[in-house]
Amino acid sequence: MQLRTFSDLGMRSLLVLGELPDDTRMTISQLSRALNASENHVAKVVAKLADLGVVLAIRGRNGGVSIAPEALDKGVGDLMRQLEGPDEVVDCEGSQECPLVPRDCELRRQLVVAQDAFYDSLNRNTVRSLLERTIPRSALDGPVGPRPIGLPAMPER
Repeated sequence: MQLRTFSDLGMRSLLVLGELPDDTRMTISQLSRALNASENHVAKVVAKLADLGVVLAIRGRNGGVSIAPEALDKGVGDLMRQLEGPDEVVDCEGSQECPLVPRDCELRRQLVVAQDAFYDSLNRNTVRSLLERTIPRSALDGPVGPRPIGLPAMPER
């Protein structure tokens, strides 16, 4: 299953905002630089996160965004599901409808089961638990560049 860039940026935004000291906000511009993403895209992601109630957005000269305290205890799978939306893994009824749709295809059902299992496995983590197991930016020397999404880095032995 491949996650949309929107969902990836949503979770990364929460992790960046979750590292901030209490009562600290970031502007969209600062957050987009921290995420190495366009301001326009980050603004859309933050708007969705605000709609979900996991970030607090304050407009104006002294405004910015911060993580909502209750967001720290949200399940990662639930957040990802909300960011990804209701789409299935495969588009059986898209512009080129699959010929198996009228036949009540078992593959489609199994892919939905697998998708649910994926989100359930992510729900073993909360935003707080991810933050606790991530090296804080302040502990690193110099700026951190973008990291490819993939398998987790193995700890040094």
